[in-house]
Amino acid sequence: MKLNLSILILLFNKLYSIVANENIINLSVVACGDRVPETLVLLKSALMFTRSKLNFLIITENNLKHQFTDEFNKWPEFVRHKFTYVISEPKFPSQNEEEWRKLFKLCASQRIFLPEILPNIDSILYVDTDVLFITGLEQIWSHFENFNSTQLAALAPEHEEANMGWYNRFARHPYYGKLGLNSGVMLMNLTRMREFEFVNKIYPLYQIYKYNITWGDQCLLNILFKFHPDRLYEYDCSWNYRPDHCMYGSNCKSAEANGIRILHGCRRVFQSDKEPAFREIYKAFEAYDFEEESRKKLYISIKESFDKPSVKSTYCGGVKDQFLKTLKTELKNHKQIMIETKRSLEMDSTTTLLLEEKQEL
Repeated sequence: MKLNLSILILLFNKLYSIVANENIINLSVVACGDRVPETLVLLKSALMFTRSKLNFLIITENNLKHQFTDEFNKWPEFVRHKFTYVISEPKFPSQNEEEWRKLFKLCASQRIFLPEILPNIDSILYVDTDVLFITGLEQIWSHFENFNSTQLAALAPEHEEANMGWYNRFARHPYYGKLGLNSGVMLMNLTRMREFEFVNKIYPLYQIYKYNITWGDQCLLNILFKFHPDRLYEYDCSWNYRPDHCMYGSNCKSAEANGIRILHGCRRVFQSDKEPAFREIYKAFEAYDFEEESRKKLYISIKESFDKPSVKSTYCGGVKDQFLKTLKTELKNHKQIMIETKRSLEMDSTTTLLLEEKQEL
């Protein structure tokens, strides 16, 4: 029996939707200890502005897994329709396992082993848990298209100004470029990393420099790319904007021109009063619940927070245009993204129902 026109149209629309989103974005995060709550806020921010389907690759301790699944189940169905997820436990080399597990921050060195832990994944965006997305993930994901034939990862500089730099003043080991790299936001072509034998190259570097490194796996990445600079693609500081870029005055030129794309609240500034501007933005995203009214409140809350004396009195509070520029643009698109997501869910449900009815006939 031939399918009627309505079913054919639904199937065509569904197929078009699949093709349009065939490039699923893999977002990986490692959350151990007390990092789950801020990770959930991070994942919400990723869903807010991203049109593409997301696949969350979450690595966490076994006793923390339920915190993710319980929260996901509370989110609206149209939001759960936007992403898939895999939750797994941390895996470290059997030799010196505890040493790797506790290097710098609990589980942080896990990112070094992702090429082997995720053998069937081609590419990922890895981020620290203290990150907020101010733009859709398609934007940073598009940097993969700019990689040349040798580049296998992308990172932003640790600093912009030499007189503020850490590596150029204090490092006791080799590091990339003039001012080093920050590893908090990292594009990783895992296929190329496996071909390069990335993990095997890290082991000897650790043995040589382990008593000289301060920031754990970030220092190891700096050492590796110092010796293999052709393997790194470098993007600007707006993709990894940290308190260092404003706490002593504005020093991220790309954020001044284009706004902040990804906010990195390192040194626990999202949870403390060290940098009130970062704290206020985090609180606004934390309160967001995917509804339209919540979207409006988020922007108003952040904008008004820059009038608070505690924020205005800081250097970071003085560059509010950098914080608001991208956010204002992206929030205008947010409503349409949510409409498209709900429509996609309705289309799936209707298509399934009609096909089931047709089979019964």
